[in-house]
Parts: sequence; C-alpha cells; structure tokens
Amino acid sequence: MRKLIVAEFMSIDGVIQAPGSREEDTSGGFLYGGWVTASFDEATGQAIDELHSQPFELLLGRNTYDIWAPYWPHVPPDSESRTMADLFNRVPKHVVTHRPDTLDWSNSHALAGDLVGAVRALKDQSGADLLTWGSGETVRQLLAAGLVDELRLQIHPVVLGCGKRLFGTDAEAAAFTLEDSVVTSSGVLITRYVRSGEVRT
Repeated sequence: MRKLIVAEFMSIDGVIQAPGSREEDTSGGFLYGGWVTASFDEATGQAIDELHSQPFELLLGRNTYDIWAPYWPHVPPDSESRTMADLFNRVPKHVVTHRPDTLDWSNSHALAGDLVGAVRALKDQSGADLLTWGSGETVRQLLAAGLVDELRLQIHPVVLGCGKRLFGTDAEAAAFTLEDSVVTSSGVLITRYVRSGEVRT
C-alpha cells in the first residue's frame, strides 16, 4: 500500500490559504496572499527539493489544480523553476473534480466516485506515494477519513488571523510521530510527522 503525504505551507495559526502570491486565492476576502515570501529561504527550498526527489504522483483538489495548470506547463526554459515544472508536468495527477472534461494538463486524471473511496482505491494500488500540496478542502476530508499517513509542514513565523485552515473540527483523532524537524535562519519550522496510531491518554 502506498502512502498519502500532505505537504503544506502553514502559518502559526494554521492558515494555508494563498501562500505563494497575492492573487492566488482571494476567496473570503483574504488579503495576505504571498505570505511565505518574507521567510522563504534556501533551507525551505532544499526541503521542497528533498520531498520531490522521491517518486510520487500528485493528488490535487480542483482549486489547486486550477491555480497550477495554467502555470507549470508554460514555465520558460531558462526559468529557475524549469526543473520542478518538468517534474510536475511529467508525473500523474489525480484530480478531485466534477468537471473531468476540463482537465487539459498532461497526465491529469479525474478521480471517479466519492473522494474517500477513490483515494482508498488509489492507496491500495502499487506505485509511487501520493503527494498533495495545498488542496485544503480535499485534505480536510482525507483527514476526517483517517487517510493521511504523513504531514510535511513548513510553519512560517506569521499569524494571519483569517483564511482557510489545514485542520477542521472533524479530523480523525490520531497520533503522529515527529520524524524530522529543522528551524531555518528565517524562523521557518520544517517538520515531518508520520502517523503512529491512536491518541494515547
């Protein structure tokens, strides 16, 4: 069985909305798009490269797909992001969507049936681990179903006070073990949590 790994940029108060750019996701009147840029440094970039160095397939919510699909296929050849673009363009992308006919990005596939059942079926198949970036609504449903095996969180030194959060109130109770952690020079806490069973009291 393959793992489901969730990777997120997160504020101290748990917000994951629009970390990369001002116009990325302004829903709900969110004003702080691009909040990771002030503390993004060489170490945070290295952690992302390390995560992507292992074989993976992407599992994306529709909103994240719609943000990524117009960007990654069109990264210029001389861009610093070209290596990551080539990787994302090449790997299979499993997309949570009710509009399967609109998936134009190469190697994109719509998940059939209900989300939880479809992801369980994917995990039961052989192959590379599943990696999810962003996709907050999808991730909250997967946490509620107990399907997340590993959390890769980059916790940035900022409190946003509003915005979409990683955890809802219906996440399945579970224990996680902190396998790795690094604090960067800009104050980002880079963590790797692995699911380790039930909550112990």
